[in-house]
Amino acid sequence: MKAIAHVKYGRPHLLELREISTPELPDDEVLLRVRASSVNPADWYGVTGFLPARFGTGLRRPKSAEVGGDIAGVVEAVGKDVEGVQLGDEVFGTSGSAWAEYAIARPERLAAKPPNVSFKEAAAVPVAGITALQGLRDHGQVEAGQKVLVNGASGGVGTFAVQLAKTFGADVTAVCSTAKVDLVRSLGADRVVDYAEADFTQLGERHDLMLDIAGSRSFLAYRRVLTPDATVVVIGGPLTYRGLGPLPHIVGTMLKAKGRSQQLKFFVAKINTDDLAFLAELLEGGRIKAVIDKTYPLEQAGDALAYLGEGHAKAKIVLTI
Repeated sequence: MKAIAHVKYGRPHLLELREISTPELPDDEVLLRVRASSVNPADWYGVTGFLPARFGTGLRRPKSAEVGGDIAGVVEAVGKDVEGVQLGDEVFGTSGSAWAEYAIARPERLAAKPPNVSFKEAAAVPVAGITALQGLRDHGQVEAGQKVLVNGASGGVGTFAVQLAKTFGADVTAVCSTAKVDLVRSLGADRVVDYAEADFTQLGERHDLMLDIAGSRSFLAYRRVLTPDATVVVIGGPLTYRGLGPLPHIVGTMLKAKGRSQQLKFFVAKINTDDLAFLAELLEGGRIKAVIDKTYPLEQAGDALAYLGEGHAKAKIVLTI
C-alpha cells in the first residue's frame, strides 16, 4: 500500500510517499480503508520537530515514520476483541497513521459517519471539531445567552467554535483577517471583527468566555474585553517553524493570568466516540458543517502541510486517498 513516511524532522517537503506493507491488525483495533484525512497543526509540529514532544517521538529523528491524525474511511477488518464495529461500516475519527491507503484505528476513537456527509467532510471534523467542542462545553462551560469571543475564527478549530457556540445559544464575536470575514459571518457569528481594520481588544463589549486560538495578543490586552469572572480557554498560538511552537505564548499567557480574577484554562483534546457521535448528529442535521479550503491527493501531503504552515488557510485542508 501507499503511505506517507516521516523519516526526519524538518520542512514538509521532506515527507516521502512509500510503498509499504498493510499493517497487521491487533486484536483490539480495526483496519480502515482510508478515504480521506486532513491536516492539523499537530501534524505540522510533529513533522517539523516540536522540541518538547521529541522526548516521546525521538530526539534526533522520528521513532515512527507514521503520520496523520484525522481519518474517514471504511472498516476493512475487525480485531477479534472488538465489539460494535462491523465490516463495511463507514466511520470517522483519529488514527496515528492516517496518511496512508490503510490504517489501524482504535474503536473508542471512531464513530459512524453520517450518511449525508462525505468522507472529505467527515475527515475535516475529528481533531478540530472535538477541540472546539471540549473547549466551549467542558472547559469554557458555555451557557446560552453568554457572550463568547473567538480569536482565530477562520481556522479549523475556529470555524467549528463559531458554529458550536451558536448551537449552544451564545452570542458570538469572531476575530479573523479581511479575506475571511464573509466566511466567518456565513457561519452565524453575530459580529465579525477584521483585525486589520480594528483592534478587537478595544471593543466596547465585555465577554464571558474567550477561545484564544490565534494567540495574537497578550492576556493583559485580552482583559479589556472580558468580564471580571470570564474564562479564557487557550487552544493554540501562532503556527511557526521554531522548535517551541505555541509554547511561549501559552506559558506567557498562564504567567500573566496569575492573580487575576479571570480563569485561564489550557487543555489537550481527548478524542472519544461519544463526542464524535455528538458532532455527527449536528452534521447530519445541518446544524454545523465542515468548511474545506483546499483538497490535495495523498502524494501531495507535503504541499498540503506547507500550505497550512503559511497561515492563510480558511478552515480545513483535506487529503483524499
